Amino acid sequence: MISVGAFEARTRFAELLDKVEAGEQVVITRHQVPVARLVSAAAPDRPSVTEAIRALREFRKGRPLSRSDLRSMIEDGRA
Repeated sequence: MISVGAFEARTRFAELLDKVEAGEQVVITRHQVPVARLVSAAAPDRPSVTEAIRALREFRKGRPLSRSDLRSMIEDGRA
């Protein structure tokens, strides 16, 4: 997976499309925060389990979860 900033994606769009067409995935970031992903239109809609777990772990980086937040989510799920 390739990660590029928004400005770089704008200036290298044709090149990135070639990479996506070849099977790569491109994540576009803004200030190092992922905001979009370019994938082939022919790619399957569902990620593999391994990819889904990796994406969740990546998403969690820098997002601390306090004990009260966790308790609140558990209670919300029971409602």
